[in-house]
Amino acid sequence: MPIEQLKNQIPDFAKDVRLNLTSMVSDESLGQQTKYGLFVAVAVASRNPTVAVAMEALAADKLTPAASAAAKAAASVMAMNNVYYRFVHLASNKEYGTMPARLRMNVIANPGVDKADFELWSLAVSAINGCGACIDAHEKALKEAGVSSTTIHTAVRFAAIIQSVAVAIEAGTPALSMAAE
Repeated sequence: MPIEQLKNQIPDFAKDVRLNLTSMVSDESLGQQTKYGLFVAVAVASRNPTVAVAMEALAADKLTPAASAAAKAAASVMAMNNVYYRFVHLASNKEYGTMPARLRMNVIANPGVDKADFELWSLAVSAINGCGACIDAHEKALKEAGVSSTTIHTAVRFAAIIQSVAVAIEAGTPALSMAAE
């Protein structure tokens, strides 16, 4: 699905979302793999098939198959980690933090792409999923890798925009509008 079709699916009540999407797509402050991998990872994390298909199509000729797989891996492993570590962080019983996670997450050590890109994608997905512990861990790894605060900020801003596109499209679907009546 071309990006114009996606923009056309954003309802008029979300004109700001449409404008933000337009500016995000034309933004060239991130490298190609970083930017388009980010788009794929956060679109998958949005759990909106329309947005995921559109972002994958947008990234199709910009990412290698390995980079596309790594972006999807970031979304999937963070879906697991964000739930687990958010629970450990928020639970009043701190005993859970002393227990081994026993979750396989080998892809984090060997993502098949530049480690900083994978960490950035993981951080953006963690922001969508609301896991402060994961946000802190990925931000720390990014800073240690020399990634600037501006790049980190841009990635989270892009995640916010893509998530808002997903919400606006869902809110504008006839089934949801009729259910609200």
